[in-house]
Amino acid sequence: MIDRYTRAELREIWSDHARFEAMREVEVAACEEMEGPTPDDLDAIRKATFTVAAIAERERTTEHDVAAFVDVLAASAGPGGRWIHYGLTSSDVLDTGLALQLRRVGELLLPDARELVRALAERAREHVHTLCAGRTHGIHAEPTTFGIKLAGFAFEAHRNVERLERAFAQISVGAISGAVGTYSTSSPEFEARVLARLGLAAEPISTQVVPRDRHAELLQAIALAGAGLERFAVELRHLARTEVSELREPFSEGQKGSSAMPHKRNPIKAEQVAGLARVLRGNAIAALEDVALWHERDISHSSVERIILPDSTTLLDHMQRRVLGLVRGMFVDAERMRANLELTYGALFSQRMLLALVERGLGRDDAYRIVQRLAQRALDTRVHLRELLAVEGETGGDARETGDTVAEAGGAVAGLDLDAIFDYGPYIRYADEIVARLDEIA
Repeated sequence: MIDRYTRAELREIWSDHARFEAMREVEVAACEEMEGPTPDDLDAIRKATFTVAAIAERERTTEHDVAAFVDVLAASAGPGGRWIHYGLTSSDVLDTGLALQLRRVGELLLPDARELVRALAERAREHVHTLCAGRTHGIHAEPTTFGIKLAGFAFEAHRNVERLERAFAQISVGAISGAVGTYSTSSPEFEARVLARLGLAAEPISTQVVPRDRHAELLQAIALAGAGLERFAVELRHLARTEVSELREPFSEGQKGSSAMPHKRNPIKAEQVAGLARVLRGNAIAALEDVALWHERDISHSSVERIILPDSTTLLDHMQRRVLGLVRGMFVDAERMRANLELTYGALFSQRMLLALVERGLGRDDAYRIVQRLAQRALDTRVHLRELLAVEGETGGDARETGDTVAEAGGAVAGLDLDAIFDYGPYIRYADEIVARLDEIA
């Protein structure tokens, strides 16, 4: 992954040196559980060293990275080095070492994933009563509160934490089972002792490799987490549009929004998150392709994983930290949210008006047509629906336009409690109760 998106700690975990160091840990743990090495041998094996450059040089001859690694490490251990890799096969070391790397990655990623839940919950509680337009299909629907919106994002983030925790837990397995997973040169007991030293569970049936559905599950969880981050980013982008202007990304001192137009404050951080989520989804598909290996093992997965595992985990880390900054720093324009509620000239109260007419005895479809006509007139004429209702009640409406009788339309509308219909209270009466559900997770 390019430096632009890479935290130093993750760069180190996925470095060539860290990869070989994880493999060295596996080799040492295996030697420590063997019966052959003497105490002096074990001391030399524990002190054995390598360099990435030396391994690369040796690989020019072996054309096999694990064999090159073993040769360099064994040579460093002197005579005791003959026990390094004794009875093991490449995937014993590769897959078990990879599990160690992924466990360390999880230890970095999961705290920020949990912190995102807390940050969203905190802002949700802050805006529990901040009225705003609910939108379906991009069109104003009924009022909601911004706190309720954010609470939904918090619960989704919590589900992603749970998925990531499960995915990192199930990938923390190793295998020391030999060439085709039959323990022909060792035993299940030996494997259990080695993996216990490393703090890993044993893969029940490894064939030689740890089955790749485990890695695919991790990449699916990462892609889902990325989709959740993208959903928040897309919401912010829509609400930041000039025509809406309900949210703004944090804008730092000295920042420039455009090279040409000084007034611009573009939602570039949210756009970046939305773009990178596409990469995570693509990598998740590649991980699925890795599941079907030939027979007990091939290496068609290896080249793919060298890209998608570092890249996906690094990108998720970057995206999580980016969205954390957006959640904590975004400017919420509550006044603009309230003003935007008036863009429909009262038409967003249409369901309350519909129900009031039904309660007065009008058939649902007849009531629907009356409200639909008046709501559209409010939008077309920019006259508030409440005013149109008042006129309808006095005159009986336009029977030629609706097909309703004057008495049916006007009589049903006359005497409606307009204060009750055009009241924001019912839309937010359960906001505290809804947002309080966050106490279960944050």
